[in-house]
Amino acid sequence: MAIHIVFVEPEIPPNTGNIARTCAATGSVLHLVEPLGFSIDDKSVKRAGLDYWPFVKLEVHKSLEAFMAKYGDRQIYLATTKGGRRYTDVAFQDEDMILFGRETAGLPKDFIAEHQEKAIRIPMSGDTRLRSLNLSNSANIILFEALRQLGFPELD
Repeated sequence: MAIHIVFVEPEIPPNTGNIARTCAATGSVLHLVEPLGFSIDDKSVKRAGLDYWPFVKLEVHKSLEAFMAKYGDRQIYLATTKGGRRYTDVAFQDEDMILFGRETAGLPKDFIAEHQEKAIRIPMSGDTRLRSLNLSNSANIILFEALRQLGFPELD
């Protein structure tokens, strides 16, 4: 059993490092869609002290189109501030995939429009000074709801 977290064109290394650690700790799968705003080669990972990196179930995809060509037939949710449903209104299932966009721009607008029925959001204040929650925090919130619904499979 696994939930799949997908970061599309992440820009900030600590956000990806944080969710990679969570994925390793929960047996979830992390997908990174290029281009990345940083390097994940062995030298960079070691220099960053990511000693948990070998335990991350990781897939890297050349583009969002390449990811969709491989996984487009799966149950996919788009985490976006433009989502119509709350993430808690979803009945998550084993092998579901949750996509998150770039820190500065989110997911592509045309991609969201094409898959609007799959767009989910985290409720937030209507205060216009707030854009959204931190990327890795948002991924953790939704991932742990999915895992809770599944009974925290294989977790102590």
